[in-house]
Amino acid sequence: MSETLKTLQTLSSAEDFFKLLEVPYDPDKVNVVRMHIMKRMGQYLATEDLEGLPDNIVRQRCQTTLERAYEDFQKSDPLKERVFKVLKEAVQEKTPAPPPIVPFSDLLK
Repeated sequence: MSETLKTLQTLSSAEDFFKLLEVPYDPDKVNVVRMHIMKRMGQYLATEDLEGLPDNIVRQRCQTTLERAYEDFQKSDPLKERVFKVLKEAVQEKTPAPPPIVPFSDLLK
């Protein structure tokens, strides 16, 4: 694993990621959508094959994915992007529950 990825695993805040990867950001915006940005960055990184690449290339790809994730939430919002399961399920059409069935024998009691 590259040094950049090892270092990223030790960070404890979204701001630390932005600072380490030298990505400019608006603290007010990050304060509101930090989890969404970090989740999206993880989704983007999951599609990257970083194994065996030189650390400078890994760092550049991490920087690019963070910039891309951040930009997603500059142009949009969490409700439109839906990176978390709870938000994805919120728009799925729910099947109506079947009407309750009361046995006829219960009505005669």
